Amino acid sequence: MNHEYNKGRGAQVNPKNKFEKLGLSYDAIEGIDDWVRPAKHTQYVQQQAQSLVNKVTSPDVGMAYSMNPYQGCEHGCIYCYARNAYEYYGSSAGIDFESKIIVKTNAPTLLKQFLLHPQWVCTPIGLSGNTDCYQPAEKKFHLTQQLLQVCNHFNQPVSIITKNAGILRDTELLQQMAQKQIVSVLISITSLNEEVRRVMEPRTATAQQRLRTIHTLSNAGIPVGVMLGPMIPGLNEHEMHNIMQAAANNGASFSAYTFIRLNGTVKLLFHDWLHKNFPNKANKVWHLIEKAHNGQVNDSRFGIRMRGEGPIAQLVHEQYQKYQRKYQLHLGRHPLNCSLFTTGLPQQGSLW
Repeated sequence: MNHEYNKGRGAQVNPKNKFEKLGLSYDAIEGIDDWVRPAKHTQYVQQQAQSLVNKVTSPDVGMAYSMNPYQGCEHGCIYCYARNAYEYYGSSAGIDFESKIIVKTNAPTLLKQFLLHPQWVCTPIGLSGNTDCYQPAEKKFHLTQQLLQVCNHFNQPVSIITKNAGILRDTELLQQMAQKQIVSVLISITSLNEEVRRVMEPRTATAQQRLRTIHTLSNAGIPVGVMLGPMIPGLNEHEMHNIMQAAANNGASFSAYTFIRLNGTVKLLFHDWLHKNFPNKANKVWHLIEKAHNGQVNDSRFGIRMRGEGPIAQLVHEQYQKYQRKYQLHLGRHPLNCSLFTTGLPQQGSLW
């Protein structure tokens, strides 16, 4: 590994924002004696957001609405599709995405206002359809916890996806919601190999911590499943069986998976990361991804983009189905209960 490798970060470069005319780059640094690139420390940018809950138009994501109290994600997962959205904020999808975290300090208030809107028809909302709601910022700002408190008060169903054991801080609250069938949790596990996890998802909980999180939530009566995403041929797809077996053994009752897709700037970041961390098999992995996306590393077509196509993608899909049945990870996901939703306000006409 290069001695200049930025440990603790997924992206090793800060590509130019496609919307910016000017950019800063580091070229020919070998010509400068004792060059040391300054470390990127995490910054929290607090702001008053204009909105929080977004309608999801993609049929591949599995949710109709989502909300994200944080933009950018310190976890630094190199494959994260949310990196591209950061360019709309005037920053880079690279190191900026994982070191400049936007904190929507008024998120709980925005959620209350949204749920009180007379046209809102109760539908489950995904908590983190973009960046992880339990990333390290949550320990400081507690916005996810406050959003869950609002949902619990209104009996608003919510589905959560995270790869951080910090969710355990809210176990008691999640138990209350689970008793009303208004919450479900997906814990993302992409590799049981700590060497792979450490460079691919540098600031996340270890796989063993995630398995313990599944175990704890399951024992607390909270519906919990495992997300295998993304599966990357030649890198982690061979771990599918072991991940699903371990998750089931720890109490996971349902599962989901996605196949790697490298859209926008993520393509450049992943290519750089792959060759720096796995130089001996980088070309093989890259070509396998291309074979699953019709010669490209990304496919934007709904219904195909998250699964891929061709023999390699089909093999991954068949393995997933086989192990899903074997470990009964297709039985435990049930619809969330929307019938209990209430604003606490009197219904129209009840005052007369």
